[in-house]
Amino acid sequence: MKKCLISSCLIGLCTRYDGQSKPNERCLKYLDDFIYIPVCPEQLGGLPTPRPPAELRGGDGMDVLTGFASVINKDDQDVTQQFLAGAEAVLKIARDQNIRLALLKAKSPSCGVKQLGVTAALLETNGIKLVEF
Repeated sequence: MKKCLISSCLIGLCTRYDGQSKPNERCLKYLDDFIYIPVCPEQLGGLPTPRPPAELRGGDGMDVLTGFASVINKDDQDVTQQFLAGAEAVLKIARDQNIRLALLKAKSPSCGVKQLGVTAALLETNGIKLVEF
């Protein structure tokens, strides 16, 4: 059976910034064909749950990876290093498990695909297919 990564909040784990989850029925059905590994890049980067919401400033996740943008939380604290550390931790899991697909939470500064988050950018640049829910 194929493996994939999934944003842990999409399967009902309370890992979002607000301590809630965001289960997605369409995503859960998609998982029927996979062994999945839930990840929360922000927790893996050392941030607590709950935590102040954060946003990308100065660009998207790719710009954060190249040092041209940052991640700032609602309290005006720079959490860029935690987001980068979390993205690296998720990439390591993907590599260790030979995973080529990640199912990620939309509109997240870590996991967003259309609004490219930090983790999504790092996974994409390393050849991992991204699907947003």
